[in-house]
Amino acid sequence: MSQTTTAIRFSNFGGPEVLLPVEVPLAAPGNTEIQIRQTAIGFNYIDVYHRKGVFGPKLPLPATPGVEGVGEVTAVGTEVSGFAIGDRVAYVGGPPGGYARHRNLPAARALLVPDDLDSTIVAASLFKGLTAEYLTHRCVNLQPGDTVLLHAAAGGVGALASQWLKALDVTVIGTVGTDEKAQRARAQGCAHAIVYTRDDFRDEVKRITGSKGVKVVYDSVGADTFERSLDCLQPRGTMVSFGESSGPVAPLQIGTLGAKGSLYLTRPSIAHYTADRGEFEAAAERLFTAIRDGVLTVEMPHAYPLTDAAKAHADAESRKTMGALVLVP
Repeated sequence: MSQTTTAIRFSNFGGPEVLLPVEVPLAAPGNTEIQIRQTAIGFNYIDVYHRKGVFGPKLPLPATPGVEGVGEVTAVGTEVSGFAIGDRVAYVGGPPGGYARHRNLPAARALLVPDDLDSTIVAASLFKGLTAEYLTHRCVNLQPGDTVLLHAAAGGVGALASQWLKALDVTVIGTVGTDEKAQRARAQGCAHAIVYTRDDFRDEVKRITGSKGVKVVYDSVGADTFERSLDCLQPRGTMVSFGESSGPVAPLQIGTLGAKGSLYLTRPSIAHYTADRGEFEAAAERLFTAIRDGVLTVEMPHAYPLTDAAKAHADAESRKTMGALVLVP
């Protein structure tokens, strides 16, 4: 008798309403795969991009989003080593398909979860935490005393990056949409919090830095902030564009980087910063250690039932939430 599982699928690209719960076949794992029964599924903005069909190659339809989760191994492919039935694992990256009670995934994208870490906390923080790890530790060479601008500072990545940057003795100027989020950003490590709906962040950065500018801008917003973010950089500063929640960045004339101060521009992806298994495991260990040692405080996320995935997407896109979201099967 063939097995099935509950999954969230969309048959058309569009708004949150296209996400629908369905029963789908559950095949045995491939030779290099493991199968897991999920206990917590992370929500990430890439799930929104996949649902809209606006990020990279469009997923073949019908599709199930989701690239992060935690669960128990229930089956192991014939060529897999290092994992056994009953292990608790977390994964990030690889093929989408995470919005499901059970799923198969490449064993290469899975990590054993330390016994002392809560599954929900790990599901809420692995993707965002590994993103914050490469942004703060590997993407740019930061030194104590540097000043950076971090957009969406009250969001999931922003909260973790702020804490890690503060621990590195880096001054963080964060942008947020409300006074409530400004309070949260300060609590997470921002020395300054700019409410961008009220104040022009470019003018505020100039004021805060005495017109010097910042060494790095971390920009996950995209269209609405990119051009003005370049104006916040000091000469030879670095623009780290790692998302586009407000829409894609317009084409850039490369000469603009020279005119604005011999600037650097990078568009990093977690896929490339975790492609090497050794780097992947080392980054995860750095993250797990930071959580365990209290360098990073991960708040309990907003939890939605898996079948309410559409509501989770709608709430996230309307900026009704702060911090991380998870789906619970």
